Amino acid sequence: MEGLRKMLLQEQDRLEKILQKTSEQLKDAPPGKLRLSSSKKCVQYYYCVPGGRKNGEYLPREKEKLACRLAQKSYDEKLMRLAEKRLSQIRRITEDYDEEEIEKIFLAEHPERQKMIEPAEPVWEQQLRKWVSEDYKRKEFQEDTPVILTEKGERVRSKTEKILADYFYRNGILYKYECPLHLKRFGTVYPDFTFLSRKTKKEIYWEHDGKMDDPVYAQNAVRKIQAYEENDIYPGERLILTFETGKIVLNTGTIERLVYRYLL
Repeated sequence: MEGLRKMLLQEQDRLEKILQKTSEQLKDAPPGKLRLSSSKKCVQYYYCVPGGRKNGEYLPREKEKLACRLAQKSYDEKLMRLAEKRLSQIRRITEDYDEEEIEKIFLAEHPERQKMIEPAEPVWEQQLRKWVSEDYKRKEFQEDTPVILTEKGERVRSKTEKILADYFYRNGILYKYECPLHLKRFGTVYPDFTFLSRKTKKEIYWEHDGKMDDPVYAQNAVRKIQAYEENDIYPGERLILTFETGKIVLNTGTIERLVYRYLL
């Protein structure tokens, strides 16, 4: 299951934080336990300690704070036991779990055997090649638009788009340039670059806004970002955003960090 390891690690982190918090609270917890008893529709509190009275010592209202600390202690102990149990289970799974293990069984076969086998699921390279080979109609260039070609021989609209496209090409990252995408309540947009995520098998879009010091351009860019969000495509998830102004340019270091974080 794609993303299962990531989900388990997130749950592990959550449980470890809970365990740390409860452990700290239990260090200052009072000894003994709290016993509750109902009498004439009233609940009475009793403080039970080892070696004390069998049913505990009655706690009057003025000792309500002690009762609360004992109740919290009991809750924390139960929570701690559960967190430790679940953490043990998760660690056993994550130590042995590989999301690509099914694909690796097929890839480990001799190439001639692979030709005779129908894998249970298409391997990633098959999925990616099929996706990138799909036909689509790109946005047309106006006659007065400068001709800028990438190393791949593909025409793009700006020098920065060429830098991006060349980086992807050199690093073997397959993409679609200006592949149309329909956004509800907005219309058709042409993301600068579209990728297929290996982890989620969903498309990821890269929009480069290169004239952010132009108020009209910036306003349109913000409107488009909002349209993405209204279609459940959010920055930092399936939308990568880069920006430039006349004085601030996109550098290779930024591109590398974004690629490593979202595309690899």
